[in-house]
Amino acid sequence: MSHDLKRWWAVTRGKEDPFAKVGSVNDRTKRAEGTEYVWALKDISFRINQGEVVGVIGKNGAGKSTLLKILSRITAPSTGNVKLKGRVGSLLEVGTGFHPEMTGRENVFMNGTILGMRRAEITRQFDDIVSFAGVSKYIDTPVKRYSSGMMVRLGFAVAAFLEPEILIVDEVLAVGDAEFQKKALGKLQNVSRSGGRTVLFVSHNISAIAELCTTGILLKNGQMNFAGGIEETIERYVNLNDVSVDRYKAPATKETFIEEAFVYSDDLVPRISFSVRETIKLKIKVRTSVALREAKIGIALLDRLGKKIFSDFFEVNAVKIGATEFSVTLPENLLLPALYSFDISVFKSPTVIYDYVKEVCNFTLEDTGYNMSSYSSRSDIGIVRVKCEWQEL
Repeated sequence: MSHDLKRWWAVTRGKEDPFAKVGSVNDRTKRAEGTEYVWALKDISFRINQGEVVGVIGKNGAGKSTLLKILSRITAPSTGNVKLKGRVGSLLEVGTGFHPEMTGRENVFMNGTILGMRRAEITRQFDDIVSFAGVSKYIDTPVKRYSSGMMVRLGFAVAAFLEPEILIVDEVLAVGDAEFQKKALGKLQNVSRSGGRTVLFVSHNISAIAELCTTGILLKNGQMNFAGGIEETIERYVNLNDVSVDRYKAPATKETFIEEAFVYSDDLVPRISFSVRETIKLKIKVRTSVALREAKIGIALLDRLGKKIFSDFFEVNAVKIGATEFSVTLPENLLLPALYSFDISVFKSPTVIYDYVKEVCNFTLEDTGYNMSSYSSRSDIGIVRVKCEWQEL
């Protein structure tokens, strides 16, 4: 509050914003020095034409969600300006724009009114919205009673069917199940191709980005690394991952969190490159300030486009207070030479998730003359559970 007052006082006197020049680049691997602020976004400038479908990609903390909040006018930029032409519909978080005490029906009409639509227009689309969201039975129930999946389905349907000229969608679609995600992506394609509307889409699912988008924006450390065709944008993103640090480290921000993870072989040294002959292991350190019962440590192996190849999890009867390390060994003769990464989670059930990190511990599997005729590749097996060898260290 004091900073806002100082900023207002400086502007009213015709002075420069005292905080406009303060800050450092948003690099999560380095500690800020000599400054009180870190810029979530800095030196961002781009133009999007009507009807373009733009994928915004980058690592966690790159500034993607902040950019969409600014474009949605939820957050005002510290400096610079945003010019938008047309009505904006956004879905940035579960329940965005919903009043918890109002029913689903009332929220649909309220959101449509906020978008500037007439009641007759909303009524015309209402049945399609409810049908798409699959909440007909609960449409007259207060949305505070909805599950997160119901909330995101209705929120997406409202944003997609009420015909904004600009549709902004964040990673929130990951909350829905696989069937809904496929349905939502199909709707986004239909909105952009037949309706001529502009779509901005943030997702860690690079396969969805490649399928849906025509152009892309790549963010790195709060700055724009590249903007152009979606294929080249994805290629540059993959290259960023290829040279990333070989271990994941996180600050203590939760009661239970994944503190560290890295990929290694029998030499116990963190690495980013392996031959197809080597055993590949993932070491995971979990730290908790509260004792856990019936916890699970889960992993999902991803290909270079973010597509899940397989998943597995390890059940732990109890996780003691402090740090606990786990090692997981991937089955042999499983993968073709390529670039891979992991999603890692600590959870009790699908609805009780203690921590979840995406696309970390990147590594490359290389072909070093191994006899591929004896190699049973399963890199295209889809999302199935593969039994790995787990060990609590």
